[in-house]
Amino acid sequence: MIENKSKMYILIKDDPKIDLGHILLACAHASLSGYLTFTKNEGELTKDGLMQDQITRDWARESFRKVVCKVTLTEFEKAKTYGQNMKDYRIMVECGLDGMEVAIVVRPRDTDADVSFNRFLKSLKLYK
Repeated sequence: MIENKSKMYILIKDDPKIDLGHILLACAHASLSGYLTFTKNEGELTKDGLMQDQITRDWARESFRKVVCKVTLTEFEKAKTYGQNMKDYRIMVECGLDGMEVAIVVRPRDTDADVSFNRFLKSLKLYK
């Protein structure tokens, strides 16, 4: 059996207005919201011609790996240039912070595919 190496990336904006509690909420919400969003895109194809919803279901069943990164405002904005919101990623806002964008969840993907986006994702700093 081939190992499923796909990962869901959660990018947390490094902003002093976002306290630890909201960071934890953003991660939890991003994981569930990402799964629900990306499995809802039934029949939509990724850039490499694969069924997006099936990739997400396979990720949940076989991998369930997540990577959480702390990103600068510049990196946060750059992430939005790779694909479309609600298809390739989802922007998470926090109503407790007046609707501020706090995180981006990136659909599960094989880190060996989609080279330019994955190179960008791999360059980000892990949240520690």
